[in-house]
Amino acid sequence: MAALIMNNKDLLYVIKPEEQNESTLRELLTLHPEIQFVSLMGVDFAGNDTDEKIPMKIFLEDIDGFLAGSAAQTDGSSVVLTGIATLNDARVDMKVDKTVNWFVDYNYEHFDAESGRMIGTLRIPCYLIHNGNHVDSRSILNDTLAYVEKEIMDLFAKHPVIAGLEHVNPAEIEKLLFTSATELEFWVKTPREDAPLEALSSSQVMQEQYWQRTRGNVRTALEQTIQTLELYGLEPEMGHKECGGVKGQIDAAGHMTHVMEQLEVDWKFSSGVQTADNELLARIIVKEVFRMNGLEVSFQAKPIPGVAGSGEHTHVGIAAKMKNGKIVNLFSPKDMHKDFLSAVGYGALMGLLKNYEVTNPFISCTIDSLNRLKPGFEAPVCIVTSLGLSPDNPSRNRTILAGLIRDLDNDKATRIEMRSPNPYTNTYIAIAAFYLSCLDGIKACVESGKDLKALEKEISKKAGEEGFYLDTDRQYRTEEDVFEDFTAEERSKLFGEPPATVWENLCAFEKYPEKVAVLTQGNILKKEYIDSFMQGALIRWKTELLTRLIPENYQAVIDMKRLHNQETCTDCDLAMWRKIQNLRAKLAKDSFEEKSIFTAIRRAVAEGDYDTVSKLKVEMGATMEELKTLYHDYKQNIID
Repeated sequence: MAALIMNNKDLLYVIKPEEQNESTLRELLTLHPEIQFVSLMGVDFAGNDTDEKIPMKIFLEDIDGFLAGSAAQTDGSSVVLTGIATLNDARVDMKVDKTVNWFVDYNYEHFDAESGRMIGTLRIPCYLIHNGNHVDSRSILNDTLAYVEKEIMDLFAKHPVIAGLEHVNPAEIEKLLFTSATELEFWVKTPREDAPLEALSSSQVMQEQYWQRTRGNVRTALEQTIQTLELYGLEPEMGHKECGGVKGQIDAAGHMTHVMEQLEVDWKFSSGVQTADNELLARIIVKEVFRMNGLEVSFQAKPIPGVAGSGEHTHVGIAAKMKNGKIVNLFSPKDMHKDFLSAVGYGALMGLLKNYEVTNPFISCTIDSLNRLKPGFEAPVCIVTSLGLSPDNPSRNRTILAGLIRDLDNDKATRIEMRSPNPYTNTYIAIAAFYLSCLDGIKACVESGKDLKALEKEISKKAGEEGFYLDTDRQYRTEEDVFEDFTAEERSKLFGEPPATVWENLCAFEKYPEKVAVLTQGNILKKEYIDSFMQGALIRWKTELLTRLIPENYQAVIDMKRLHNQETCTDCDLAMWRKIQNLRAKLAKDSFEEKSIFTAIRRAVAEGDYDTVSKLKVEMGATMEELKTLYHDYKQNIID
C-alpha cells in the first residue's frame, strides 16, 4: 500500500522554472486539486528552512503578488538571523525564486476526500529580505556564484592562455557552470531500540556491513527512497549500506527488530542553488519514506560514540559552456596522462586548503559535528590533499580533507571532494565559501604565469619551503595515510591543529583576518553576516552545553552505581570503584574548596569566559570517556 501511495506517477512532483508563470501555474494547480497548500521556503544562516501552510485559495487569489515577492512576510527574529532581524525590527519579506525547481511535498498520511490522493504542499524556494537586503543562505550562494563567474571571466580576458587549458578559447565561453553534488549518509534504527555499542564497534572493525545486502523494511525503504527521488527528477545514482551497523533480527511475527544500520544515498550533480535545494528535498524524502516503513532516521554527524559518523561529502567543480554548446571541464588539463590538473584546478584546490580555517566554522559549528571530526574512522581532520601516485594512475586517499577525483576516460569527471561536511552542514553557505576560496587560489595561480609542473611543485612543497601562494610553515599534500604514518604531533605541525570545540573553531574568524577577507570579497558573504552566523552558533553551543550535554552527562554519572558485594568483592573491585568515585566527584560534586567541572562550566558561561568554557568542555569530554571506560571494566568484573 505504501509503495502505491508514494510512487503515483499521476501526481505532480516538480514545477520547473519555465512553468513558473501565472497561466501555467493556474493550469497545473487546477489539474491537481490535491495540492492544497503553498509553503515559501527560505533558509536562514543555520541552514534551517522555513515551512508554513498557506491555503491554495489565497495563493491563487494573489498569485501576481506572490510571484512579485510582495505577498508574504515572516518574523525574522524567530529564525537564525542573529543580530540582523531583531525583536524590534523583525519584518522579513519573502521573495519567490523563479530560477530553480519548485517541489510538491506530499503528506503520506493525509488524503483528499474527493480524489483519494495524498494532499500536497507546493514548496516554493524564496529569498529573505530585511530592510532591502538579502539576508539568507540561498541569496548568499546565488550572488556568490554570480560574482565568482564575473571574476573568472575577467581573469580569462586578461590571461587568454592558461596553463593546461590551451585548448580553450576564453572568447568562446558562453557561461560558467558551477557543478556540485552531495552524498547523504545517515543512520536508521527501529524506534525505541538500540544495538549494543560493542556489537556496532566489532561489526565495523570486521567490515561486516559496508555495501552488504539490505533486508526487510530497510531494503524496502531504501528502494522506495530511490524511486521517489527519481519522481522528483533528482536522478538517483546509488543507495547502499555504509560501514556502520549490525544485522537486524526477525521476531515471531516476521517483523524486523533491533535495526541499526548506516546507509548512503547519492543523486546526480546539479549547479548552484539547485544543488543545495535538492539536498534539502532528499533529506525530507529519506526521513518520510523510512518513517512510513516504521524506522527512525538520524542525520546527526556522530549519533553513536565510538562508531563511524555520517558525512556528506561535497563535490565542487567548474566547467565552461562554450558558444557551440560544448561543455569543457576547467579543472581538467589538456593531457590528463601528463598532468593532474589545469592551472584553474590547481588554484581551486590550493585556495580551498589555504583558506580552510575560516571555512571550517561554516562546516562544523555544533558539538555533534566536531564529535565526528576526531582521528579515526577516516575522519577528515587534517587540512591536506592527495593528488594520486601519478597523473596516469589516479588513486583515492580517504584520510585527507580535500580529495581529487579523476577518471582518465572522462575529463568531465575531474572535481574536488570536500570530505568534512556532514548532513546538517549548511550546504548553501558551505558551497559559497568553497567557491570564494577557490577563486582566491585560481587568481593566484593564473596570475603567476607558472606552468603546471611549477604549480604541482607548489602544492607538493614540504613544511618550511617557501611558496608563491601557500603558507611556508605548512604541508598541503600527502599520499600517505594521515593517521597511520604521522603522529598526532606531526599532524598538528604539518597540517594545522584541528579545533576541539565550537568556540575554538569560531575563533578562526578573528585569528585569520586575511583569510576572512577572502570570504568577504565581493561583499556578498558580508562581515555582518559572518558575525551573525558566529553569534547564532555561539548561542546554540552554550545552550546545548547547559541544557543537553551537562544534564546527559550528569544522568550518566548518577547511573553509575556501586555493584560489588562487600563480602565477595576483590581488591580490584575496590580500587576501580575508588577511581570511579573520584571521577564522578570531579565531574559533578562540589565542595567549598573546589567546584565540579559541571559547575565550573555553568559559571564560565554566565561570565562569558568562552576560552575557559572551551577548555573545560574538552576536560569534561576526556573525563567522561575515562569514567565510562573504567565503569565498563568495573561491571565486567562483577559476577555476583
